[in-house]
Amino acid sequence: MGFRHKDIIALKDLTREEITLLLDTADSLSEINQRDIKKVPTLRGKTVINLFYEASTRTRTSFEIAAKRLSADAVNITASTSSVVKGETLSDTANNLLAMKPDIIVMRHAVSGAHEYLAKRVSCSVINAGDGAHEHPSQGLLDMLTMRQKFGRLDGLKVAIVGDITHSRVARSDIYGLTTMGSHVFLAGPPTMMPVGIERLGNVTVCKDMREAVDQADVVMMLRIQLERQGKTLLPSMREYSRYFGLNPEVLTLAKKNAIVMHPGPINRGVELASSVADCDQSAILTQVENGVAVRMAMLYHVCGGEPVE
Repeated sequence: MGFRHKDIIALKDLTREEITLLLDTADSLSEINQRDIKKVPTLRGKTVINLFYEASTRTRTSFEIAAKRLSADAVNITASTSSVVKGETLSDTANNLLAMKPDIIVMRHAVSGAHEYLAKRVSCSVINAGDGAHEHPSQGLLDMLTMRQKFGRLDGLKVAIVGDITHSRVARSDIYGLTTMGSHVFLAGPPTMMPVGIERLGNVTVCKDMREAVDQADVVMMLRIQLERQGKTLLPSMREYSRYFGLNPEVLTLAKKNAIVMHPGPINRGVELASSVADCDQSAILTQVENGVAVRMAMLYHVCGGEPVE
């Protein structure tokens, strides 16, 4: 099957077959990252603009490396160094960029829905690199790729997601993607950070505490506290959060022996994760980062029409 979407805005929009196609392509393209010369001509002549309205290190760098390994020309624009600081609207910025004939705009924006707004107004492809507390599809895909590489499947996995569910775009993309692929997601977090009705998104169970979520889990996904997205203080203290929702070696023993620990980064060591857990043999955090390049190569490849890879 071919990939029928001009844009990739949300995993909620993708079918099981389309997610499988993206993961299979990423698996195939990951071989390029192991070569001495890490470049193929697949997207030669294409222009990718990375438009980031929020600070990012790993996502922006990962998209830039992905574009360059496919031989596309990558241009990076951050809001602090663009005409946004002079009052230019998103629509005007998009129209000016479009006049330069890019093929793909990869955007991160603090407002949920900004990508859908942009995609309806430009003829080039738009890829969501994170919008507000809505979705982060490339992170969801690289998380699923990491799990599939470990277990050989996604169907039937128990995945515990712990932390600030309300403000986490990663959690939403993971929930949409994983439940579409047949996993069962167990959520735990402070009541002030658990959206009402979140269990209606799919095969999702909201647990009374973290231990219930982690018990016999195949994957334990810890989320970063999103202090920058909280309109008010939702926690009594970081110490209390760490006590009840931080992953330490004792709580990790409740998961299956071959369980993996994941985190979208950046890690608040000693808050969401004990350092000994972040660096243990079960940690797949750096594998997630490595898989990010392959997944983003697959996303760029498919929105450009999926020409043969040399």
